[in-house]
Amino acid sequence: MTRVAILASGTGSNAGALIDYFSGDSEVNISVVGSNRKAAGVFDIAEKAGIKSFRFSKDEMDSGKLLKDLKSQKVDWVLLCGFLLKIPSDILMGYKDRILNIHPSLLPKHGGKGMYGMNVHKAVQDSGSNESGLTIHKVSENYDEGDIVFQASVDISHCTSAEEIASKVLALEHQYYPRIAEAMIKD
Repeated sequence: MTRVAILASGTGSNAGALIDYFSGDSEVNISVVGSNRKAAGVFDIAEKAGIKSFRFSKDEMDSGKLLKDLKSQKVDWVLLCGFLLKIPSDILMGYKDRILNIHPSLLPKHGGKGMYGMNVHKAVQDSGSNESGLTIHKVSENYDEGDIVFQASVDISHCTSAEEIASKVLALEHQYYPRIAEAMIKD
């Protein structure tokens, strides 16, 4: 059984999609959910699914405590879902090529520090692009620069707001993140 941790900073809709997808899977278990934010919606999702959750601070993450906690819970893979903090090098080394992130644009466009959530969708809208999408990538020491594992695009030529773009991209995220994560984990 492969044990997976989800780290999230926000509402947790992608975490919910992953939890639903892997519920009942005999090979992959979402065993723990962690967040750096006290009021993150992902805690409610974890509680409803009966999954252990915990909060940690940036200091705990940077000091090595988060890595120690993940290892003590025998976590094999880490999936990021709207997690906004930079992953420190000890965790990157401890989970080399076993940390995935989902980004709400077609990287390398609209990535990097500060490019998350509506910031990304507004940048896509301002660029005048007719398409957006998602990127699933391995996590590296730099924001949104890890090896790209998968991308999917969606036509946004008729979207009139960043919120419409966000809605289209989120639907893609929920469709593809669980399936791509499963393929990577079970490979």
